[in-house]
Amino acid sequence: MKRRVEKSVENNGQLIRQAGLSRKTNETDIKLALTVDGSGQSELETDVPFLNHMLDLFTKHGQFDLSVQARGDIEIDDHHTVEDIGICLGQAMREALGDKKGIKRYASVFVPMDEALAQVIIDISNRPHFEYRAEYPSQQVGSFSTEMVHEFLWKFALEARITLHVIVHYGFNTHHMIEAVFKALGRALDEATAIDPRVKGVPSTKGVL
Repeated sequence: MKRRVEKSVENNGQLIRQAGLSRKTNETDIKLALTVDGSGQSELETDVPFLNHMLDLFTKHGQFDLSVQARGDIEIDDHHTVEDIGICLGQAMREALGDKKGIKRYASVFVPMDEALAQVIIDISNRPHFEYRAEYPSQQVGSFSTEMVHEFLWKFALEARITLHVIVHYGFNTHHMIEAVFKALGRALDEATAIDPRVKGVPSTKGVL
């Protein structure tokens, strides 16, 4: 596996929280760039159209900038591509946040999508943990398997080293339910990564995150 990482940089004395990386294996070839303090712009080229749609929602509602170019062995199934994009996005988020000084750290966000309601709770804790409570009416949305939502979110939380709780409270349209999850994820991360001028150092009695 080949991996390249670019970290946050200073621009005229202002920290730009961003990271870019590439990851190439025998199963996938991914180039990803993330700016935390962005404007909701996405450039997404993957072999999984439904994931493109979800990442676009995540980016827009999180006010990030996200670029993803990904090719994978979808002739087998979507698993490797979805999993590896989750890995890369988590790594980029962790790298971009750096020492996490000044961040709010926590967030809890509810997002409705018509009849569906999802909740995402985040702690940027440096302790990866994932809890997932979701039951979907169907196992597929188009060609996309709903079990891939769990795979993506778990690998993202693991690599970003965050505590992530996702609850889909109710809904009957599977597309709407998953859409609410990705919108809530973007909004919760936007809130948790926001800089709070009242916070001196990192928001932890340990003195480090």
